[in-house]
Amino acid sequence: MLALTGYLFLALVLAALAAPLPVAVAATALYALLCAAGGLASPGALILLALFTLVLGVLSCPALRRRHLSARVLAWFRKVAPRLSDTEREALEAGTVWWDRELFSGRPDWKVLLSAPDPQLREDERSFLEGPVEELCGMLSEWDIQRRGDLPEEVWQFLKDEGFFGLAIEKRYGGLEFSAAGNSAVVTRIASANLTAAVTVMVPNSLGPGELLRDYGTEAQRAHYLPRLARGEEIPCFALTNPYAGSDAASIPDTGVVCYGEWQGERVLGLRLNWDKRYITLAPVATLIGLAFRARDPDRLLGGEEDLGITCALVPADLPGVWIGNRHFPVGAVFMNGPTRGRDVFIPLEQVIGGREGIGQGWKMLMQSLAAGRAISLPALGTAGTQYAAKYTGQYARIRRQFGMPVAFFEGVEEVLARLAAEAYRVDAARRLTLAGIELGERPSVLSAILKYHATEANRRSVVDAMDVHGGKGIITGPNNYLAQFYQTLPIAITVEGANILTRSLIVFGQGVIRNHPYLQQEIAAAGAPPSEESLRAFDRAFFGHIGFFLSNLTRTLLLGLTGARLVRAPVVGRTAHYYRQLTRMSAAFAAVADTLLVTLGGRFKFKEKLSGRMADVLIHLYLASAVLKRYEDEGRPREDHPLVHWAVRDSLVQIQEGLLGVLRNLPIPGLGALLRWVIFPWGRAYRHPSDRLGRYAARILYTPGPARDRLLAALYRPKGNDPRAVLDRAFAAVLATAAVEKRVKQATRSELNPANARELTAEAVATGAITAEEAEALLEAWQLVGEVIRVDDFPPGERWIPSGGGEQ
Repeated sequence: MLALTGYLFLALVLAALAAPLPVAVAATALYALLCAAGGLASPGALILLALFTLVLGVLSCPALRRRHLSARVLAWFRKVAPRLSDTEREALEAGTVWWDRELFSGRPDWKVLLSAPDPQLREDERSFLEGPVEELCGMLSEWDIQRRGDLPEEVWQFLKDEGFFGLAIEKRYGGLEFSAAGNSAVVTRIASANLTAAVTVMVPNSLGPGELLRDYGTEAQRAHYLPRLARGEEIPCFALTNPYAGSDAASIPDTGVVCYGEWQGERVLGLRLNWDKRYITLAPVATLIGLAFRARDPDRLLGGEEDLGITCALVPADLPGVWIGNRHFPVGAVFMNGPTRGRDVFIPLEQVIGGREGIGQGWKMLMQSLAAGRAISLPALGTAGTQYAAKYTGQYARIRRQFGMPVAFFEGVEEVLARLAAEAYRVDAARRLTLAGIELGERPSVLSAILKYHATEANRRSVVDAMDVHGGKGIITGPNNYLAQFYQTLPIAITVEGANILTRSLIVFGQGVIRNHPYLQQEIAAAGAPPSEESLRAFDRAFFGHIGFFLSNLTRTLLLGLTGARLVRAPVVGRTAHYYRQLTRMSAAFAAVADTLLVTLGGRFKFKEKLSGRMADVLIHLYLASAVLKRYEDEGRPREDHPLVHWAVRDSLVQIQEGLLGVLRNLPIPGLGALLRWVIFPWGRAYRHPSDRLGRYAARILYTPGPARDRLLAALYRPKGNDPRAVLDRAFAAVLATAAVEKRVKQATRSELNPANARELTAEAVATGAITAEEAEALLEAWQLVGEVIRVDDFPPGERWIPSGGGEQ
């Protein structure tokens, strides 16, 4: 037993180190010889050690194992491996992998993360942000825009004149050629002022004709259209969604049939288009439609297949047969959105993005563009929303009183404020980390899906929290309600560019595991290839690499669990070093559980969306916690941010833990979940929710001016004048500035101030010398500003407000 126990320890070490098979054979043989020479093992134990050595020796011989084992496994794998359609394969191959691959590895290389440059704005981007963007934000009145049902004409003209529609277009075509970070900063700032304007700006600069032309268009197409788009002479939209193909966009029934037709007085080869699209942003005002459709060539005029695949083309909106102009009104918003249809619309092949060679390449173009584009626009809205909710809820809670004290001091409200502050920090950290990947040249398809999902979900939770704290102030419609638009429009970002339910349950882990696993894609490729010696060799290498990968992560998970990951080397020193160790531990556990699911479910895994969703939660929070730690390092490890960093990472660790436990409770093989739970958490649950004390420190950041608060809310527009948010800013500053004065008034009068007695009590305090006349005036002004903030709107009888462009009756 002693000899076998020693060998078990040796095997664990070899597995944890991912030792190659020849090394394992040599180590086992040497151990058996030492046991025999020293008389440390019984004959039975020596026979077992000899058998282990023999088995490992056979497995280390590629020719033998291919013939007797790998061929049989490959035959089985061909039956259970997930079947991938062409569109699924193109989606999986779209974009690149980056930090997500490290998290899937079970051994994340933290140097990869920490060496990525923190994206900084260029001087021209910063000047644009502080110049035209600030001016634009000052032109935007939410109440006025809602009543008009559109942006004012002068705002539309300003957007065109200042180049807002050409943020992503190269300078040689007349655009601003902003970086991803610059684009994101502009959209975030505008979104914090008005969502209608933000959506109007972000759509032409994300997935649409401009981006597709930039990346895939012919030089003639770029030279003609990009300058016109940059100047706002063409207003683009991109039409993808069909009434019968929403999230399943690859099945669009819209068609383009190859045929001859007339174009500008000449008979040319082209496409006759028929489409029915809806939910298309900017469609009602678009002059140029980017159209996705399935191309067909029934007469073989191009000499190939009949079904040519999904294709993207540019369709001028004034062509005969194009129907456009009607509007949808997305809930709570008035940005331009509507349907478009086309009947027998003819375009030449030159209008296909990429020209004739672009026919059938549309799905690949869309997936590649979405891989990066999804990381910019919607996360910018989420960043704006979480910071906006945190800022104004913190300020309102500090100036609003109930039972004689600010509601911010109530523990129930304090709990919400802590969540708001930490979530705002975490979302912006993830946005910045993803932008860093894009700046490095990556197109992070899985990470962009993670960011889109979490930023929009975090925004939803944060705005709901903000509404809870504001109470009645948040639910009364009118020009003084600065929360209503964010609350009413929440479902929009949740739905577009991949509905969040499907993003979580199908894309984040479902595509992520195939794309990031070091061996799975190779195994699938070998299984899908025609039977041959070459495909068997490829499968053999991948399969045995996969076994070693799984055993290594499983063993390391147990050892890291038993030791609390204390022996893991962290890339930093200090209080956050513990988090790097724990994330390494959870990465190993995540990788081990992922392989367990693949083995136990096989091809059925595609349909186990609940398990996939829970694994997505784990991956999401591995990424979020990584982002928080990187942001902390990039900003110079400011001590003032400690509550935000600790709250955010501890919360993510709890979410990772609960996600894994949820998977283990639902494994298809009885008892397997309990066994793996012991392997991952041998001493029970390892992580706890952030403490109340930590939450108190995090909450205070929102109502205590200082560098931590400034950094947290840096992306927001700071309104001026009589904007209700500017009034709240002034009231917050005034209340803080007069807090000591108010305390002296209370002490002098032995009474609590309220709106009814404030003037009387301050006069009494002045008379006793407790405060000066100037201090009394400042205190009364603060109370007046508070009264303006907490006031809500009312309307005369017979007048009612119909939101979303319905107008006033």
